Amino acid sequence: MKEGAIRPKAVCVVRRGAEFLVSGAVDSVKGERFYGPLGGGIEFGEHAADAVRREMMEELGAEIVDVRPLGVLENLFTYEGRPGHEIVFVFAARFADASLYGRDELRWTESDGTEWRAEWLPLDFFADGGPPLYPTGLRELLEQDPSS
Repeated sequence: MKEGAIRPKAVCVVRRGAEFLVSGAVDSVKGERFYGPLGGGIEFGEHAADAVRREMMEELGAEIVDVRPLGVLENLFTYEGRPGHEIVFVFAARFADASLYGRDELRWTESDGTEWRAEWLPLDFFADGGPPLYPTGLRELLEQDPSS
């Protein structure tokens, strides 16, 4: 991400009962482990809903259906010692392939070779004292929409 630029992003909340699919990462500067739903940047000329479909296909090779908007969040943060600013379109969806719900974790490799893992965690895992769930405000947004 270009420093000083606001990044438009789309993320997908996929639910398995009381659990949500999230991926974890570590900020080595803060020594903090944090989590967030899968997704990524919105390309110029691309609608946010199309971006979230593309990102889920790129990351997991998974088609999502019943895509619906949950809200838009603004995320100001510091990661690896550098400031960031995102406008995040949050969508709920479900996997077209029901077999994905039977897997405890989903793995993928980015084009740069970085390996990632997503897992199903309950929302209360991120309650006060738990690890952060980003973007900021996501936990509260999901608490308002229990059907997500």
